[in-house]
Parts: sequence; C-alpha cells; structure tokens
Amino acid sequence: MKVSVTVNTTDLTELDLQQMSQLGVDCIDFGVGHSFAGVKEQGFPDFDTLLQLKRRIRSWGMDINRVTLPNFTENFMQNLPGSEIELENSINAVKVFGEAGIEIVRQRFAGDVFYGRSQSYKAIQRGGAISRGESLGLLNEKTETPTLEELETWWSIFQRAYKELVPVAQDCNVKIAMHPSDTPHPDSPFGGLGLHRIIDDFPNKNVGLVYCIGTRAEAGGSSLVLDEINHFGRKGRIFLVHFRNVRGSLPTAGAFEEALLDDGDLNMFKLLLELRKVGYDGCINPDHVPILAGDVADLDDKWAFSTIGWKASSMGFAYSIGYIKALLAALNEFEGK
Repeated sequence: MKVSVTVNTTDLTELDLQQMSQLGVDCIDFGVGHSFAGVKEQGFPDFDTLLQLKRRIRSWGMDINRVTLPNFTENFMQNLPGSEIELENSINAVKVFGEAGIEIVRQRFAGDVFYGRSQSYKAIQRGGAISRGESLGLLNEKTETPTLEELETWWSIFQRAYKELVPVAQDCNVKIAMHPSDTPHPDSPFGGLGLHRIIDDFPNKNVGLVYCIGTRAEAGGSSLVLDEINHFGRKGRIFLVHFRNVRGSLPTAGAFEEALLDDGDLNMFKLLLELRKVGYDGCINPDHVPILAGDVADLDDKWAFSTIGWKASSMGFAYSIGYIKALLAALNEFEGK
C-alpha cells in the first residue's frame, strides 16, 4: 500500500511538491474535474498539458493516482436538452486520461447527496483542534428527500451514463471509482445499498469504489466498515481508500464528528489489517483532515470546518501522512516483512 494526498487544483507550486516528497507521499489524487487545463475551454482535459503535469510530479518521485472527470450537473441528471454534451465530455476525458496512463477516474453526479438533512457545526477537539460535525437533531426544518419514483428516475440516468462510460474505460484500461454519498443520509443513491447496486448493475472489474472509511463509518460505525471492506475488497472493487477517523454515527448518536486518525472511534490499524487481508494494494489517502493551530485549511462550503485538500505547511496533513506511514511500517513488521 502507498500514500496519496488529494489536491483541488493543478496549479501546484514547487513548495507543494517538495513538501509532499519530503513527507514521503507516493501519489497525488486530483479531486476537481474542472481544474485540468482544457476542461473550461473544450469540455475535457488537454492531453499535452496533462503530460507536462504528470512529468513534473514524477520529477519529484511521485505519480498521479486518481483524477476526477468533468461533473454531471443537475441539467444532465434531469435530462434537459443539450445536457448530453456532458456525457460526451466525460467520455473524451476518460480517453485522454487513459492515453496518459492514469488508471483511476471518479465521476461526480449531482443529486447523490441530500443537502439540508443535517446541521453542520464546528467541533472543537483536543487542544482546540477544529473538525466538521453534523447533527440530525440540531436542524429543525429539513429539506424533503426525493420520492421513490424520483430516485428511480435519477438511477436510470446514472445507469445510462455508466453504460456509455464503462466500455470506454475498459478499452482505455481505466477504472471508474465511485465515492459514497457524503453525508450518508438514508436512501442516498450511493449509500450502502447503492454501492452494492453499482457493482450488481455493472459486473465489470473496471467498476469499483473510492472507499471512504469516514463516510461509511458515519453511516454505521466500525463494524459496517469492516463488513464492507471484506465484501467489496474480496471482489477487487476497492480502487482507493479515503482514510478518516470519526466519532459517533448518524444511526447511533444522531450525529458525528470527524477526528484525527488516533482520536476517533475506529481502530485504524485494524482496518489496515482488513484491507491487507482482502488483497488491497492501492493508495491510502488522509481525508477531511481536522484543522490544527496555524493551519490554513482548504475549505468547501459543503463540508465546513474540514480540510478537503492539501495545503503546503499543513500540520494536519503532515501529522496524518506520518501516522499512516507509521501504521504501514507497523503492518509490515507485524507480518514479518
């Protein structure tokens, strides 16, 4: 297993790359599809500029692990006139990434998360560290969830897109990895049952998951995570792991808080043992890192109080990367390697 970090821009400075290299990062994951040169102009990445970016990253001893395709917007998911160009752009992006030798892509679908079903809040943890919390009880007026008919219509559009994308990905030797719905409210399209449905609908080895430990722990705690790693891992459908610890879960506490890797409910070493048991050998990515004193966080309004992507000189990221590398070294020693 290797260590990757997520960035939400392609404008990486020499300081970014130098610090990643110094910390022992192996790979970079790109979390925003429109950050690649060419997407805003032609709808999909420019091949030559992408190769330049890849060579620059490799010059520091790292590589690109996962990228994000251009988003499917509400227009596409509502099948509005003219939105079919979005599918064409994603198909072209898969071809460009495949030609560049990048093996994992993620496709985002508008509507996979039910916003307005829980209240975000600033969670204060040891020493004043700041993290994201979400509570079901604190939000008095909740938005309505889609009806069964609306969800089935949404799913049919998802299937139509994947039926076009998956064969292209297979031809290009690219894996399509889906991230669970975050926040994991009941009936979210990519909740526990939805993740199984993707695999059932597309029994193709190029279809799998960005398995987010934190998001799934928020849906059911450590036992659920262990069960899902065992299930999806045995099938070879885990392509990337987001490594996040949390306190509480929506079913048990009606709320959760993200936590530093050593300070939540989950035994992260135990999860690595389970990943090793099912043969996972991809990247481990520190995800949604709490904000430590002096950090300048890469924030997103949808996940307030949580560091989404890498920032140079982030103590939270440096701590998380070091913690993961120590766990991986302990895992090798534990197995006598």
